[in-house]
Amino acid sequence: MSTRIVLHQADIARALTRISHEILESNRGAENLVILGIPTRGVTLADRIAALITEISGVGVPAGSLDVTMYRDDLHRNPTRSPQRTEIPAGGIDGKVVVLADDVLFSGRSIRAALDALQDIGRPAAVRLATLVDRGHRELPIRPDFVGKNLPSARDERVNVRLTEIDGEEFVSIEDGEGRE
Repeated sequence: MSTRIVLHQADIARALTRISHEILESNRGAENLVILGIPTRGVTLADRIAALITEISGVGVPAGSLDVTMYRDDLHRNPTRSPQRTEIPAGGIDGKVVVLADDVLFSGRSIRAALDALQDIGRPAAVRLATLVDRGHRELPIRPDFVGKNLPSARDERVNVRLTEIDGEEFVSIEDGEGRE
């Protein structure tokens, strides 16, 4: 099995800076923005994006987390998945532009679950999607609004995102699917 690094720490930082600028441009500023990360690494990315937008615009942007575990359609295949915390910023999401942040967009099923979870929390004015890596292979009609890197991959390959805050190192790699079941 071979692994190749496709993004280094500096590449990830550049991608997040670009995504932050694109979000600001698309939203015409930082007002009414809320960034929600999908656990685990999406939460870290949401925190970084919110901090970058705050730094760029001078307007504080709240970040939080949105657990989608109980909204997933594959719980029967992986019943041991443990729920994570959902933390919605104090101002809530009603009438806000919510940007969902995730590390890798693959089938689109996690994002569908996130949209279902958002419905139970409030009614945002709009929902946007930011992802560090879009690897294709969508099973649902879901498309990211902001992408760090489009990374075409084979279905049996694995895209690994490592972030300093969680893993102690930072890179994105692709692991080939040889020998995997």
